[in-house]
Amino acid sequence: MTFSPLLATVLFQDDGSGILAALFSGVFCIVWFGLIVLIIAGLWKTFDKAGQPGWAAIIPIYNIYVMLQIVGRETWWLILFFVPFVNIVVPIIIGIDMAKSFGKDTLYGVILLWLFAPIGYLILGFSDAQYIGPAAAK
Repeated sequence: MTFSPLLATVLFQDDGSGILAALFSGVFCIVWFGLIVLIIAGLWKTFDKAGQPGWAAIIPIYNIYVMLQIVGRETWWLILFFVPFVNIVVPIIIGIDMAKSFGKDTLYGVILLWLFAPIGYLILGFSDAQYIGPAAAK
């Protein structure tokens, strides 16, 4: 089989971009894994402070159920997380309720527990904030 010189140049060209892609994807995976570990640590500690099992932070959907218990919302709110467009507003409300359940203000709930949740839950879990009870039940 013979190739034309132009086709051979295109087919067998190696400019080293594969090595760079592998390097950056590896770095991305390490950073992503680190972020996931921080999120789990923050949620775990927050759940512990509220008297819930910390391991619930690593179980999908169940961790939302536990959050609803912590803030005092009904269990049916879990369904709202699966409704399009409503699932944007509900986490904001849960974040505000979570902040108030730990004695923080609304701004903390919106900015740190919704917009920057990994940082907010780390601060909430590892700070001296005390769980004062479900905010939505009041």
